[in-house]
Amino acid sequence: MSSYRINALTTWAAQQNGLSKADISLSSAVGDASFRRYFRLTLPNGTTQVVMDAPPEQEDSQPFVTIAKRWHSAGLPVPRVHAANLTDGFLLLDDLGNTPLQHLFSDNATTRAYHTQALTLIAELQNRANPDFLPTYDAALLGRELDLFPEWCLNAWLTLPPPESWHAVREQLIQHALAQPVVTVHRDFDAMNLMMHDQRLFMIDFQDAVAGPLSYDLISLLRGRYCRFSHAQFSDFVDVFYQRARSDGRLPSSVDVATFLAQCHAMAAQRSLKVLGIFCRLTLRDQKSGYLERLPHFLDHLEDSLAFLTEQADFAEWVNRTLRPALIKRLAEIAA
Repeated sequence: MSSYRINALTTWAAQQNGLSKADISLSSAVGDASFRRYFRLTLPNGTTQVVMDAPPEQEDSQPFVTIAKRWHSAGLPVPRVHAANLTDGFLLLDDLGNTPLQHLFSDNATTRAYHTQALTLIAELQNRANPDFLPTYDAALLGRELDLFPEWCLNAWLTLPPPESWHAVREQLIQHALAQPVVTVHRDFDAMNLMMHDQRLFMIDFQDAVAGPLSYDLISLLRGRYCRFSHAQFSDFVDVFYQRARSDGRLPSSVDVATFLAQCHAMAAQRSLKVLGIFCRLTLRDQKSGYLERLPHFLDHLEDSLAFLTEQADFAEWVNRTLRPALIKRLAEIAA
């Protein structure tokens, strides 16, 4: 970040609080996979705020501001936007602290309890946030996400052609997603985007929210970066979600639990394939570090779900016999 930009950000943040630059202290907080960066602003009375730096030539902050205000008005736990300068890409937000959900995972019982708490938050989001004003998670968007896998993981990183079954797999996963009820989807409801603050989970990083499949945020949580659940554990979480969605009307009674579980496995396969592509793109195109070593984890997620999608047997065999050895070999070459 240039000295000019950090000076402009500091001056703006001070002005929003009726102060001069000399009255405040600004320290680096955290960055993310995008071009956004975050700073912690300490005011003279000791209270803090977070300043988001989102260069407008790379990041459009309008969706974040719009969604934050709508969700806050709906009583959902999100940071308040105290001020926004969309021209320069500066936002002034609540400081939710330094405790993302994954920092609280320890033993199995504790991890399960926090995941159950997060399932309640998904229900609140889907019941309170109107999806009508959001972009639609349609077949075109689902397809573009899936295409990241052959483009960036197979072609660009592994120089491996996709299997003959790929086009059928792509179409089937899209259809599974479109068959589900449409709700508000955070789209990255992973533990790292859930902050524990004042004994409550808060959502962050929701600027890519869409109107899409009921199971998507559930899958983001259960097939995320930090945990790998057994089939029995995964099915138990899905059942808890299913029973609540049936009782509050998000899921029609015509959908039985076995059908919904299959839709969840298909959604998990779609998201795992997308993540494999995105992590390779972040590495190759954006020169981001730390993503390649996470690929085996999401490959495990992919195989865990493909094992329960009988129509994907050919693709599952290719993943096990061709993709996995190629990926592990390439990682070993890089490590060497």
